[in-house]
Amino acid sequence: MSTIQTVDALAASANAGGEVPEGLSAPVKALWLTKADRWHEAHDISQDLGSKLGDWIHGLLHLIEGDLGNSAYWYHRAGQPQPSAHEIDAEWAKIAQVALDSA
Repeated sequence: MSTIQTVDALAASANAGGEVPEGLSAPVKALWLTKADRWHEAHDISQDLGSKLGDWIHGLLHLIEGDLGNSAYWYHRAGQPQPSAHEIDAEWAKIAQVALDSA
């Protein structure tokens, strides 16, 4: 189990850089990598999750990338409304809270 229990702690850890903390669930790890600007690694994990949470993270990654059509597809699969590009940070926090709560 990870010592990271809050969205703020997850963001602070990712922003500090370094290695991914041990004990993170796959969705939380993908979000850590997203916040750490390690898009490709986060994408690889999110697309392999095979869950609505994974689809939600996948949609966020394509929103960050600026691929709105692809993002919309993954948000639809996740059953979530697609936010606008200026809501990316708030959306990351929202998804991170769900992922931490389900870890």
